[in-house]
Amino acid sequence: MEDTEHDVHGCHSAVTAAGASQAGWGAQGTQPRGVLPPGPGPLPLLGNLLQLESGRLDHTLMELSGRWGPVFTVRLGRRPAVVLCGYSALRDALVLQADAFSGRGATAVFERFTRGNGIVFSNRRRWLTLRNFALGALEEFRLGARTVEERILEEADCLLGEFQATIGAPFDPRRLLDNAVSNVICSVVFGNRYGYEDPEFLRLLDLFNDNFRIMSSRWGEMYNIFPSLLDWLPGPHHRIFQNFTELQVFISEQIPQHQQTQQPGEPRDFIDCFLDQMEKEQKDPESHFQEETLVMTTHNLFFGGTETTSTALRYGLLILPKYPEVAAKVQSVVGRTRTPRLEDHNVLPLGLPRTLTRDTHLRGYFLPKGTFVIPLLVSSHQDPTQFKDPDCFNPTNFLDDKGEFQSKDAFMPFAPGKPMCLGAGLARSEIFLFLTTILQRFCLLPMGSPTSIDLTPQYTGLGNIPPAFQLHLVAR
Repeated sequence: MEDTEHDVHGCHSAVTAAGASQAGWGAQGTQPRGVLPPGPGPLPLLGNLLQLESGRLDHTLMELSGRWGPVFTVRLGRRPAVVLCGYSALRDALVLQADAFSGRGATAVFERFTRGNGIVFSNRRRWLTLRNFALGALEEFRLGARTVEERILEEADCLLGEFQATIGAPFDPRRLLDNAVSNVICSVVFGNRYGYEDPEFLRLLDLFNDNFRIMSSRWGEMYNIFPSLLDWLPGPHHRIFQNFTELQVFISEQIPQHQQTQQPGEPRDFIDCFLDQMEKEQKDPESHFQEETLVMTTHNLFFGGTETTSTALRYGLLILPKYPEVAAKVQSVVGRTRTPRLEDHNVLPLGLPRTLTRDTHLRGYFLPKGTFVIPLLVSSHQDPTQFKDPDCFNPTNFLDDKGEFQSKDAFMPFAPGKPMCLGAGLARSEIFLFLTTILQRFCLLPMGSPTSIDLTPQYTGLGNIPPAFQLHLVAR
């Protein structure tokens, strides 16, 4: 695959040269009414782009917050964006003013592909209808004859079998974790799972992984700032849309197969549920339940529920060998015999951008409707007012004085307020059950010294992408 960082400096130069020759591309002229918070001075056309270090975007914004405060403004090209840094600022905005900060911020990559369709980037009315429907469907599967927990545990058993086959040799767990997490989504959405060597399934995972990497790289950042210009420049960003189209075709092919075998009123999976609703509303000209929406919503569920959860699990398998004493403590809790269940759960970087749905005030600043907002979620996790030793891996932050689990409002991996992540419950269940079943069966050994393990993300953009790594497994 083409490297996503190849000739990125050439991309910067091309953007600057092309932009300088076009009237109206300066940073001026796009300030919304009202007085936005202060921030670093922008350059014409580029805004603060050169100050936002690629691969360390979260760190750069936190460093800027040290100078400009917890609420400040940066310019992404000509677009001003208000950054929220630290638990207090995030709470004041996303929780205490949840409705005002509930608009989904437009990003060029997703706008081009979704065109406002699907469950993630649709407008308020369509989003609310689709979100309520999807939540109801997922709740039905959670409580149904074959629960989501059973689907995850079935997949965990398959994953353990694949892990067992690697004993005696180092291996990179990325592919197997991708397979397992994606198969849970396949089970919920399509009603079936795929073999780990299925070529069609592997191609599907490659497309998701490739898109997540590109969108988290400087190319993805540049496209979201200068889409019209980047459309004309060569680079790996064009592969994003080729991959999207191929994924769309794959999902579209599942619909007629379901239509041929479905029993109305007896849904086997999410697609059946959606088809039933399409049938109920087929005479409603304003219905949001159309085949195109089904395809895009299914894609949203896959993209949101595969790469993000798999990435979290990969980081877990990278962190635990670095801190073997923590891994040993977890293994002492999960034991060796009884299969972990969700009822055991209590023993143990950047959010998607928002836009304001109405005028509001925050920390003494007037923010007009439509203001673009970047919630820096990782800053809450590293807030010294909320966590002991926030720059260190310290699970005791989530234990009370008696050693019992205690939740932390400042821990917000799925972003608080509205709209909250649709698959947050599923993701939590997968991360808990996959990790505990792996640790119940195996000890995780690094290739070298634990202290030499580097946790620095390979990319930081749409998500924190962990570096590639290998490990050894030893049966307990």
